[in-house]
Amino acid sequence: MPSSSVSIALRWLEHGQGLPLPARQTAGAAGMDLVAALAPGADMVLPPGGRGVVPCGFAMALPIGFEAQVRPRSGLAVKFGVTVLNAPGTIDADYRGEVMVPLINLGAEDFVVQRGDRIAQMVIAAVQPAEFRLEETLDETERGDKGFGSTGHRRG
Repeated sequence: MPSSSVSIALRWLEHGQGLPLPARQTAGAAGMDLVAALAPGADMVLPPGGRGVVPCGFAMALPIGFEAQVRPRSGLAVKFGVTVLNAPGTIDADYRGEVMVPLINLGAEDFVVQRGDRIAQMVIAAVQPAEFRLEETLDETERGDKGFGSTGHRRG
């Protein structure tokens, strides 16, 4: 169990005023729900195959060493075929603009997004800085260069 939480500064934008803060729905949840900050009555209709960027109405300042991952909500994906277009999307620690979620409707019917709808989830994650070093050879492993299903799958 983590010993402490990460403190993140958040600033509401005018069109986000009155909406709930990003929040976990249960004590064990990893993701915090993001809600649509559309104007009241200004619904966004995503037709089958349609895409749209949904504003969340806030900007934030992640601490250096962290990122926010924007991920689909499983209920929207299973029930309606709606998912985050670039899942998982990354919000970098140096970004100070509005948090926005690109959605795509992979379902067979129009999907309507309204103000306050829970549209995605956001997970805060530590980022490990990395640097590449050039080598002529790499160490050997049992798997080697086998990929794309080489470790098996449940159907034959």
